[in-house]
Amino acid sequence: MESLEITAIQLLEKRGVTINDIAELVHFLQSKYHENLSQEECFENVEKVLQKREVQNAILTGIQIDELAEQEQLQEPLQTMIENDEGLYGIDEIIAFSIINVYGSIGFTNYGYIDKVKPGILEALNDKANGCHTFLDDIVGAIAAAASSRLAHSQEYREPEDD
Repeated sequence: MESLEITAIQLLEKRGVTINDIAELVHFLQSKYHENLSQEECFENVEKVLQKREVQNAILTGIQIDELAEQEQLQEPLQTMIENDEGLYGIDEIIAFSIINVYGSIGFTNYGYIDKVKPGILEALNDKANGCHTFLDDIVGAIAAAASSRLAHSQEYREPEDD
């Protein structure tokens, strides 16, 4: 594992997000499309997404901005916009899109759905009482959407097994 990948994973964990949390989101998104989908398979796809430099950069950037907002280190009006996760402030989604694009357009559908429903760890991250996660919730959802897309692409091109 490269040091930037390790740093990105450590930052996620410091903010309360594990690879397993994200793998559960992948399972949520893909289990009805893949018979017998295992948590391990979801976990492996998340790990592959986390190896991408674009994803690592998004994690580092988003978490730093969330932490600065928690410390009230941003200038107004940006401080208030990020603190309140204002609906018209869409830069957090733009960073998420950089992750989604890694595995193609199917990621947009997965991301839109999971961002609206907010299952699992996303519900906890969306609770403003637990800190500022304006960027982190979108990043985590995007990683799950990208891993789901990766999984979907790998399943689509598998040769059927002979009986």
